[in-house]
Parts: sequence; structure tokens; C-alpha cells
Amino acid sequence: MQLRHVSTNLRQGLRRNMSMHAAVILTLFVSLTLAGIGVMLSKQAELTADVIGSELQVTVTLCIPDEAAFPQCTGEVTAEQEAVILDTIDKSPEVRDVEEVPREKGLQDLIDRGVVTEDQVEGPDPLITAENLPRKLRITLEEPDEYDGVISAIEDLDGVREVVPASELVGPIFTTINVLRYSAWGAAAVLVLAAVMLVANTIRLTALARRKEIEIMRLVGASRIFIALPFLLEAIFNAVVGVALTAGALAAFTQFGVIDGIKARFSGLPFVGWDAYGFAMLVVVVAGPLLTVLPTLLLTRKYLKY
Repeated sequence: MQLRHVSTNLRQGLRRNMSMHAAVILTLFVSLTLAGIGVMLSKQAELTADVIGSELQVTVTLCIPDEAAFPQCTGEVTAEQEAVILDTIDKSPEVRDVEEVPREKGLQDLIDRGVVTEDQVEGPDPLITAENLPRKLRITLEEPDEYDGVISAIEDLDGVREVVPASELVGPIFTTINVLRYSAWGAAAVLVLAAVMLVANTIRLTALARRKEIEIMRLVGASRIFIALPFLLEAIFNAVVGVALTAGALAAFTQFGVIDGIKARFSGLPFVGWDAYGFAMLVVVVAGPLLTVLPTLLLTRKYLKY
């Protein structure tokens, strides 16, 4: 009997406030979609940093034999020259850490960036191999904008082919990603606030419409959770529909916007895929119910006065 009563109240509540619930669902859907896109952009920034370096890095390319395009390279860097280079780097106050990038990783980075394909580096007559690539040192800076001292100290050393601060290459990329990410999160925050306000109005209007019924339920000894249960079920319903719509929107964004769109046209950078979609959906699945159930729990105590 109690379950039948609760289900009846749920149907009546959804039907009575259909337009309000539709507004909550749509607002929740848009806000969760923007938040999910923001999460995917964060993953994109991490992926970009893994492949081409972060703004805190400077890449030092060492000489290899027979490089006519680089007259400062008279041959492959020697052990003595490398020792001088490493000692100069270690003495710079701008440097936090330095590590050697294996040639195999350099080759894999070229594949990830679409410069070469796996077919071109495999087989009996590969276009390029790891042994053909120059060795690299990756310097991690203390501050992203403070690298002039270490660059000027090592760029003219014997055995150094070129020195490239990552900020000149990836700075504009990270700036664009950050602008899009924070814009998405900012818009999502505004819409979340709007969704909470819509939930508050829905509960207030429903409590006013059912005030006599709720008072009778109190008089006959109905528990607090029993009185609030229809409101909680409505909140869960809104969350489930909003999350389902968000899952579809993010899937469409991943497939048609990223994989078939950006990724197909720009092969020089790695882009997020279904792994990032799965992580974003995990965040959405957790955030969706929290954004409806928690406000409902707080607001029912206020408007139902129990």
C-alpha cells in the first residue's frame, strides 16, 4: 500500500509539474554536457603534454653525424661534450630536472603525432628507425617563462643541435584548451545554479499544492522519509534522464566532433577518444544525482518543515 501510494504521488508530481521537470532536465543536461566536455579537454591537455611536452619543458636536441643543415654539428655528440652539456644544465638555477628522452620514445612520438606511420618504421626497409633519430634531453623548468639563462648557456655548446622551449610550441595550444575548458566549466556552474533554483521552485510549489495532504500524513504518523520520498524519486528521475541525455551528447561529440572531425583533419597532434569519454561519463554519473538529490534533501527540510 505504501509503495503504491509513493508511486502514485510520483506520477502525479511528474504530471503536475511536467514543464518544471522538463526545465530541470534540460538545464541539467546542458550543464552536465558542458562539464563533461571540460573534463575531456583536461584529458586533452594531459595527452598533449605527454606527447609534445608541457610549458615547463625545454627540449635539447643533440648532434648526430652528417647533418649539413646544422653546421654547428661536426659529428655525433661525444661523451665529453654531453658531460659538459649536462653539467651546464645542472648548474642553472632555472632548471628543476633533466632527463634523457630515449630514441624509441622519440620515434613513438613521431608516430603519435602522425609524422610517420607504423608501416613506415617497420619491415625490412623502414623509412626511419630509432637509431636514425637524434638523442634528446628534456629539461623541466622551475617557471614556464624563465628559460633564457639556460638556453643562452647551452645553445652554443659543442654537440648541441638545437634548443626549443616548449612554451613557444605548445603555449598557444594550451591557452586555447584552457580557455575552452574554463569557459565550459564556468557555463556549467551557472547552469547548475539555475538547475538548483528550478529544483527549489519545484519543491516549493509542490509543497504548497500538497500542504493539506502533507499535514494529514504528519498527523497520522507518517515518517519523514515517507513524506519526502516522492520528492527524492522525482529528483532521481530528473538525474537519470539528464545523465542519459548527456551520455548521448558526449558520445556524439566524441565520435563526430573529435574522432571523425578534428582528429581526421589534424594528424599532427594526439586527440582524446573513448577512454576520455568513459572518464567524463564517470564524473557525470556521480555529479548528476548529487546535483539533484542533495538540494532536494536540504530543500524538503525547509519547505516541508519536518
